Amino acid sequence: MTARVSHTSPRQAAILAGMGYLIIFVLAMFANFVVREGLIEPGDAAATYANIAADQGLFRAGTVSFLIVFVLDVLIAWALYVLFKGYDRDLSLLAAWLRLTYTVLLGVAVVFMVGVIGLVSGAEHLAAFDQAQLEALVTILMNAFDHAWLVGLACFGVHLVALAYLMLASDTAPRLLAFVVALAGLAYVVDTAANILLVSYEEYASYFLMMVAAPSIIGEMWLAFWLLLRAGKETVGGTT
Repeated sequence: MTARVSHTSPRQAAILAGMGYLIIFVLAMFANFVVREGLIEPGDAAATYANIAADQGLFRAGTVSFLIVFVLDVLIAWALYVLFKGYDRDLSLLAAWLRLTYTVLLGVAVVFMVGVIGLVSGAEHLAAFDQAQLEALVTILMNAFDHAWLVGLACFGVHLVALAYLMLASDTAPRLLAFVVALAGLAYVVDTAANILLVSYEEYASYFLMMVAAPSIIGEMWLAFWLLLRAGKETVGGTT
């Protein structure tokens, strides 16, 4: 009996990656800006604990959203590899590994959020800690989330630069899109480095946020629609 081997076409991979990007965009915006920024009070451990404890449903929804993003990023890393491996297999594999490295660190960050859920659950064994200790532990875990995600974003930034190069090498994507994606990648790397190197980073945090947000939102949303509507229709060599 001859075994049938099923191969995912570049077009199928592009559609999968594009759909994943759109879902991630919605979930990440909700989890980051509605949940994290809505519940966490910087510099106030007591208020942060109280907010999360009072709205555990929202916090759990944000945690699950990050978990789904974690899984989808694995699928996107694979799909982008399938899409671009015909143009430069080695670089496409490197880009996939860079995204997977970021994804692993995001998964670690989600573990910290799951730990926070346990600390605000009111479980009997938590009686060994007083309220101030619980509040401090929640803040420590949420800071650990930030640190793991921040380090991961450096890898994600390099992944975007490699992806932009693949887009240019394939000669199938708009050149401006590739440059915007590369700019977003560089912005992620610069922001991570600045966060670590600058003692006064918080004074400039809003500027760094704009530096990252503008190219990343424009570039990655444009990339999502290009993947959905156009990418993968050409064969290697440029023939439609």
